Amino acid sequence: MTTHDGTTDGIQGFLVETRNYGATAAFWKSLGYEGVLETDHGSGQWQHPAGGPYVFIVEQHERELVTRPVLTVADADAFAPARAPEFARPFTPTHWGVRQALVLDPDGRTVALEAPLSGRHGEHHG
Repeated sequence: MTTHDGTTDGIQGFLVETRNYGATAAFWKSLGYEGVLETDHGSGQWQHPAGGPYVFIVEQHERELVTRPVLTVADADAFAPARAPEFARPFTPTHWGVRQALVLDPDGRTVALEAPLSGRHGEHHG
């Protein structure tokens, strides 16, 4: 269900960074998830056949690992929740076809917001 009230449409997935893509993918596979997209650079999207949020796994070796929720926003320009969040990064076009912003929760954790880029729906990378 898409809302147009200036908030989000809920959690669409989770970004999970890892030092070992193969081991992490095998872990999620053992929990029933299936690979639906794999890149040639140590990342991929996994979905459970019963539905629910996806898991996007990214191999990362350069900084501390993060795991964060990815929420859907119907329209980045109309995003205006009652309590304005602190933006760590404003809505910016991505190479995977969405506009993504990072906001901070009260404890400083990042939450990704993804909105369609010019009405397109792309792959999700968190």
